[in-house]
Amino acid sequence: MTDFTTHRTTMVDTQIRPSDVTKFPIIEAMLAVPREAYVPDAKRDAAYAGDNIDLGGGRVMLEPRSLAKLLDGLDIQSDEMVLHVGCSLGYASAVMARMADFVVALEENEAMASEAQATLLEHGAHNVAVVTGKLAEGAAKHGPYDVILIEGAVEHLPAVIGDQLKEGGRVACLFAEGMLGVARIGYKIDDKIAWRFLFNAGAPVLPGFEASSAFVL
Repeated sequence: MTDFTTHRTTMVDTQIRPSDVTKFPIIEAMLAVPREAYVPDAKRDAAYAGDNIDLGGGRVMLEPRSLAKLLDGLDIQSDEMVLHVGCSLGYASAVMARMADFVVALEENEAMASEAQATLLEHGAHNVAVVTGKLAEGAAKHGPYDVILIEGAVEHLPAVIGDQLKEGGRVACLFAEGMLGVARIGYKIDDKIAWRFLFNAGAPVLPGFEASSAFVL
C-alpha cells in the first residue's frame, strides 16, 4: 500500500523548500492536503511527481513546485477572498482554502466541477464553493476578489478577469510565450495591472485565454 503521507513530506522537502518557498501557511497546507485525492484514480501513484498531471482535454494539474511558487508570490492572507480559475479536480483550491477566508473555484467542465465539489467536501474544505461557467468570464457574481489564481497558461488575460480583482489585489498565471512559459504576478494599481516576472514554467493554454486572431484586411 502506497504511503502517501511520506510522499507528501518528500514532495515538500525535495520540490517546495529547495525552490525558496518557505512561508509557513504554504508548507502547512501542502503537507496537510492529500494531493492523491484530487487526481484521477489511475494516476494516484504519480500524484507527488514533479510534473504537471495530464487530466485530459488539454487540462493539467500544475506540478507542486509551480503551484507553490505562484502561491508564494500571491502571499494569500487569512481574511482574503480568492478566485481559482480552472480548478479542475480541486487540489489548488483545497490548498488555498487553508490560507484564505474563502475560495471560489471556477470550472467549466461539469464532470470535473462535480468531482471537485465532492472531494473538497469529503476532505473538510468547507470554505470552497465550486461554480461552473466559462473560465475566461470569471465569476463576477461572487467578486470582487483579493486574489485570482489561474491554473493553466494564458496567451492573454481577458479584461473581464482583471475587472473582478480588487484595487490592490494580486493575480497570478502562466503566460505561454513561444516554447517557454513565464509565470507572472500582477498587481492592480489605479485600475491597471502591473506585472512582474516570477519564474519559468509551462502548461497548456486554457480555453478562452488564447490570443485573439489578428484581423486580415
